[in-house]
Amino acid sequence: MISTLGRFTMVLALGIALYGAIVSILGVRRRKPALIESGRGAVFAVFGLATFAVLLMEAALVGRDFSIQYVARNASLGTPLLYTVIALWGALEGSILLWIWILALMSLLAVVIEGRRNREAIPYATAVLLSISAFFLFLAAFPANPFAAIFPPPADGRGPNPLLQNHPLMAIHPPCLYAGYVGWSVPYAFAMAALMTGRLGEEWIRTVRRWSIVAWGFLTVGVILGGWWSYEVLGWGGYWAWDPVENASLLPWLTGTAFLHSIMIQERRKMLKVWNLALIITTFALTIFGTFLTRSGILSSVHAFSESTIGPMFLAFIGVILLVSFGLLVYRSDGLKAEGDLDSLVSRETAFLMNNLLLLGFAFAVFLGTLFPLISEAVRGVKVSVGEPFFNKVNVPIGLVLIFLMAIGPLIAWRRASLDSLRRNFSLPLLLAFLGTGVSSILGVRGLYPLLAFSLAMFAAATVIQEFARGVRARRQISGEGYLTALSNLTKRSRRRYGGLIVHLGVVLVVIGITASTVFRLEKEVSLKRGESMHLGRYQVRFDDLTAWQEAHRFVVQGTFTVLNANRQVAEMRPAKRFYPSEQQPIGTVDVRSTPREDLYLILSSFTQDGASATLKVLIRPLVMWIWIGGAVMALGALVAIWPDRRVLVAEPVKERVAWQPGRS
Repeated sequence: MISTLGRFTMVLALGIALYGAIVSILGVRRRKPALIESGRGAVFAVFGLATFAVLLMEAALVGRDFSIQYVARNASLGTPLLYTVIALWGALEGSILLWIWILALMSLLAVVIEGRRNREAIPYATAVLLSISAFFLFLAAFPANPFAAIFPPPADGRGPNPLLQNHPLMAIHPPCLYAGYVGWSVPYAFAMAALMTGRLGEEWIRTVRRWSIVAWGFLTVGVILGGWWSYEVLGWGGYWAWDPVENASLLPWLTGTAFLHSIMIQERRKMLKVWNLALIITTFALTIFGTFLTRSGILSSVHAFSESTIGPMFLAFIGVILLVSFGLLVYRSDGLKAEGDLDSLVSRETAFLMNNLLLLGFAFAVFLGTLFPLISEAVRGVKVSVGEPFFNKVNVPIGLVLIFLMAIGPLIAWRRASLDSLRRNFSLPLLLAFLGTGVSSILGVRGLYPLLAFSLAMFAAATVIQEFARGVRARRQISGEGYLTALSNLTKRSRRRYGGLIVHLGVVLVVIGITASTVFRLEKEVSLKRGESMHLGRYQVRFDDLTAWQEAHRFVVQGTFTVLNANRQVAEMRPAKRFYPSEQQPIGTVDVRSTPREDLYLILSSFTQDGASATLKVLIRPLVMWIWIGGAVMALGALVAIWPDRRVLVAEPVKERVAWQPGRS
């Protein structure tokens, strides 16, 4: 019953999406509002059907309906309820279903929110969004049908991938990452609408700015949570391995970051019109490319799904996106000439432009390094591995220059900066950066890149704090407000600017966390008998016991270790090995004691059959917590930047309702 109903729902939604895309274009071209409204209704219908399909799949998973192949492969009678529910996005077909639902939700919100304010563009944007939906609905209806039946149904299912059952972060990391990917569909749709209508001014930029920040914010959270999940679950002591799927999520983040900076130049100076459209096209294409890498099985990754037949379809879709989008861009190129010029090399627009070029250089290096094994295999017949040394050698210097530009960009004047303004804005931050370099050297930091990372992070943090301090001081002098009230009102008066500065502060925290956890990392692996201890850094770790027990869906062996600091017990930690019937190798479960100062990270490597001894790997990773805190600060900054101004919400619809003319193109 669920199998038939689910498949019918996908096919029906596909038909409605295609219908809505067609009538939206016909309606605006033939000036028939009824057709435009019908296209709008299709968006609502697709969302309703996608929601119904997700509920059907969840009912099948929770009800352990093993007559559905996806449930039989990704659920079992012994799987805990939480991991049964989130098995929806634990494999290929279910993840596409979730993608469809998020895209349908984003499309619905775009139509509702922008429908009154952008009536000329909305039919074209609707057509684009429904066309994207149609592609994914086609996948779900035919080659990647999540509701495919299996007969006879097994008595029990295989259960989710064991790596997806070890941490509750799997409940929020994939949905956030998918929302980040899918979120770029909305800016792309309005960019295409601008090209289709020929309205190539700054209107589409103002429309997509907030949507772009939303997509960027979700993608940021998804990437940070992915690093956290890797750190907590995979048991290798790190959070970023330049894995192909990790890289796939980083690529649109880099180009999207470039877009968010360069649109400010277009808004302020009416420059980079072609550049911005090319950036949004590239960012959207990279979200589909990332989906292709994850779901095609073309590259090996712990994050990727198994091999499937849909890889060529994704490649064809990417080809269509690039051909149509850049074809429209070339067609409209005459109307995209810059109206301003670069007046000086020492200006905010120059800093933002350099920022763009470096971000794209970073993205190209990641793209090339990710695909190089495939290129090498195709050309030479040998798959050459590209690992961390390549990415670090190329991207670390680029990243350091980006931190410097991040610090100076928001404080340099537009058009041309005077020597006096440069001295006023950067004297104190530069002094603090030099002091920070000295302190870092005293604390034992060695090497050019680590010293530069700490000093530039200090420089960037000082510019942000200085800018907030100046604003608060000015408000207090004018209004006499208290510090917190002045800070709150200052941020409300210019949410976009101060939200961006908060994001920059979050980036600084992430850079400090990454640098410290790399430079000051300690690790040691040793075999211990019961009662024996080992020392690492300021910690003493004693092996106390080894216990084992059977759970419904796995067998667990867990070690108990007492952690002492200066002969005082500070923690009792329990790393483990978990054995799953479907896996030949056990899955390690690390135990991490996190503090703002450092993480103590324990891995149970092996143990004897009688439990008398165990091999333990211990790592000390300073300031890792600040990576996660920095990610949260970045998300907070994005939220501040997009938070709507009540005055704008009241005023905008009236103004734009008067300006709209039906069918104009």
